[in-house]
Amino acid sequence: MSQFDALFQPLNINKLTIRNRVVSTAHAEVYATDGGMTTDRYVKYYEEKAKGGCGLCICGGSSVVSIDSPQSWWSSVNLSTDRIIEHFQNLADAVHKHGGKIMIQITHMGRRSRWDGENWPNLMSPSGIREPVHRATCKVIEEEEIWRIIGDFAQAARRAKEGGLDGVELSAVHQHMIDQFWSPRVNKRTDQWGGTFENRMRFGMEVLKAVREEVGRDFAVGMRITGDEFHPDGLNHDDMKEIAAYYNATGLLDYFGVVGSGCDTHNTLANVIPNMSYPPEPFLHLAAGIKEVVDVPVIHAQNIKDPNQAQRILEAGYVDFVGMTRAHIADPHIIAKIKMNQVDQIRQCVGANYCIDRQYMGLDVLCIQNAATSREYMGLPHIIEKTDGPIRNVVVVGGGPGGMESARVAAERGHKVTLIERGDELGGQVAIAAKAPQRDQMAGITRWLAMELERLGVDIRLSTAADADLIREFKPDVCVLATGGRPFVEQNPEWGAEEGLVVSSWDILNGTVAPGKNVLIYDTICEFSGMSAADYLASKGSLVELVTDDIKPGVGIGGTTFPTYYRSLYEKEVIMTSDLLLEKVYREGDKLVAVLENEYTAAQEERVVDQIVIENGTRANDELYYALKAESRNKGQIDNETLFAAEAQPVLSESGDGMILWRLGDCVSQRNVHAALYDALRLCKDL
Repeated sequence: MSQFDALFQPLNINKLTIRNRVVSTAHAEVYATDGGMTTDRYVKYYEEKAKGGCGLCICGGSSVVSIDSPQSWWSSVNLSTDRIIEHFQNLADAVHKHGGKIMIQITHMGRRSRWDGENWPNLMSPSGIREPVHRATCKVIEEEEIWRIIGDFAQAARRAKEGGLDGVELSAVHQHMIDQFWSPRVNKRTDQWGGTFENRMRFGMEVLKAVREEVGRDFAVGMRITGDEFHPDGLNHDDMKEIAAYYNATGLLDYFGVVGSGCDTHNTLANVIPNMSYPPEPFLHLAAGIKEVVDVPVIHAQNIKDPNQAQRILEAGYVDFVGMTRAHIADPHIIAKIKMNQVDQIRQCVGANYCIDRQYMGLDVLCIQNAATSREYMGLPHIIEKTDGPIRNVVVVGGGPGGMESARVAAERGHKVTLIERGDELGGQVAIAAKAPQRDQMAGITRWLAMELERLGVDIRLSTAADADLIREFKPDVCVLATGGRPFVEQNPEWGAEEGLVVSSWDILNGTVAPGKNVLIYDTICEFSGMSAADYLASKGSLVELVTDDIKPGVGIGGTTFPTYYRSLYEKEVIMTSDLLLEKVYREGDKLVAVLENEYTAAQEERVVDQIVIENGTRANDELYYALKAESRNKGQIDNETLFAAEAQPVLSESGDGMILWRLGDCVSQRNVHAALYDALRLCKDL
């Protein structure tokens, strides 16, 4: 552990001694239910991080202080009522008993929200200027409302303190109310709340003074800011250094959290939670610049994923604490594993942004590769315990993520496990996805699983095509089929798949088909595969048009991810066309003709191209399942009531002849990586 000494140096924030330099920074979890309360799921999610060794958890990204700052559509914590106090006490106790500290971010969102839910309020901002991301219209905030909200901040801080939390973080980042007043981009006022530097700082300063007066000097109060808004008419890095120094000089703040970029436009939003297309810690220099002008600790969290990276940042003195938030979503036991010299067993974040993209859709935050995260309340384990029952012979067919996770969990339980894969490498569709220009780090998901299978001694049979006779030879007690799917390019006979007129996105990304010069991609799924194929082909010099029958290309990709694709595709001059169905493909000489039809007008148009690529999802490889189903003890059936409750399948405790047969992942129906891993964990954890 000596190579990570810098991570384990305690440091104080006000009176708090943080046991190490690693922080899980504030993010919106979308777990607070019952009117924004931190109920059981919320508590156990943060307890797991504390149990795993995290020094400081700052929970509740964008937790609201006022009744007119809506929280329901992303289920944030509601600090506008005393009801929250007893819930905070449960949260604080759960974290403290494992030696961690817990704070919460508090804010008024101003214009950065939606008005059409919960209490249907009129949103407010300093000058009534609409926010692009939420398409949020708003009113000009009035003097009386300004002072009322300042008081709401103070009362929210009181509730956090009375609830036993260790501090509060004022959100002055991402264009919330405080930094809406700061920025001349949105603050056009000419009264005491706008115009001059001091006037633009006034709202945040009054909030800080009111909070400090309410909670006293010994309670930790920090502020999260951006290091640069990345808008030509916004606050640049020098501006933010001036602001940080101004607030630091009051002596009322105990730390600054610093990130890069505003996020009130779709393009800047992608910067805030950098996905795998970004380099490591791309905005560290901004945090380091703020550290130069303040004399309290500085926290930085953007794309810091592994302990070597964190150690280097701390050793160099760029910041005082490293935020490893998505790293803890991927593996809440990251600190414990470092301490136990198990660095190779850390399930490292790959930057897929499945977690945060779900949050921006109003869905609960989940990890693409760790199905136990946030499901601790259901009993889904991060650490798999050995079985106290019989040792079973388990055969898994399929070396994609679902099959690998099934094999890993079964082996952790102590069973004899054989994994059969027809290809010459593990990875399944993840291996295909990782060949795209912006998706290479996806391979980290299955690379970790492969390392775990090797550590656990799983018998891996590559380049082996499994049929029913082979499975019978193994005499398995349990057979898990994760045989995946195949591109569904034959759905419409008029596409000419049988005649070889079209190819799949897999063919392109796998390199089994050479790129054409002039290519049309027809994408009905509008997630990653079609966009990745377009990016790949354009990078090879192809002229590409990406056509979809949906409302826009990539509409199924989340808010922090589609902008990075759009940047790349526009730069490569890819044409993106929506609302067109691919009706027919035919050959004309040495060219292909695609007949497209407008979904709304039925007007038809044609494209003459060299190559047509279809992305229409997958069709299940279910032949082996149906060959084995009749002879299986459970006839291949999974009990959904117990599956959905994360309880043991009834067949495991029933006597009978024959093997237990389960199938999961795309050999049932197309879903995604997380779904396959989730089913694998739910089914196999009780073997």
